[in-house]
Amino acid sequence: KAWSLENFDIGRALGKGKFGSVYLARERQTKFILALKVLFKKQLEKAGVEHQLRREVEIQSHLRHPNILRLYGYFHDAARVYLILEFAPKGELYGELQRCGTFDDQRSATYIMELADALNYCHSKNVIHRDIKPENLLLGANGELKIADFGWSVHTPSSRRSTLCGTLDYLPPEMIEGKTHDEKVDLWSLGVLCYEFLVGRPPFETKTHEETYRKISRVEFTYPAHVSEGSRDLINRLLKHNPMHRLPIQQVLVHPWVVENS
Repeated sequence: KAWSLENFDIGRALGKGKFGSVYLARERQTKFILALKVLFKKQLEKAGVEHQLRREVEIQSHLRHPNILRLYGYFHDAARVYLILEFAPKGELYGELQRCGTFDDQRSATYIMELADALNYCHSKNVIHRDIKPENLLLGANGELKIADFGWSVHTPSSRRSTLCGTLDYLPPEMIEGKTHDEKVDLWSLGVLCYEFLVGRPPFETKTHEETYRKISRVEFTYPAHVSEGSRDLINRLLKHNPMHRLPIQQVLVHPWVVENS
């Protein structure tokens, strides 16, 4: 179907990003509620990311998984590109983590299971590096997790890790060291995320870029006393310098801590 702006009633803004904004919207005929991401072509061109966007939209529109935000379609006019997205009523996981401080084992394991399931699905479709940090994760009506980013080009930069130092927090050694990388980068990010859920901050967070860089390349981090044995075991198996040594995604799904707590 060929969509245009005429098909939608536009509501409140849900978020603002580098290239445009996301609005709550309703499809006029069906009254279906969704999110409309509006990107300005000028800004996309200036940043040289139109190709990236096109490729990512192509990928995203073919993914169908309960823990991946749906992209229903897209259209454009002279000045803008519009992405028709699933609306996630419970908002950003990041806000939730800030509000709670930390998540307990049950909640953390449930999120990790949902994420691992979604990543396993992505990997089976040869889609890698869904950039999984809390800012890119949304919550559906039932509190289920949704991977919401597709491509750095259209990320809504959250108020949070805007500094370069911030963007390092989730990167595995092979990426900060400029080596080639494959789907095993997602396993590293999963470990970082699991740690952050339980502790309230990422494992390699420091004041400076250099310091974080050093900690990541040495895999240098410690646990606060309250972190359970089972979760430490999972995190330790994911945060391995050598990508080949990281616990495979299928093994994450059957890890005792995940199974017992989710």
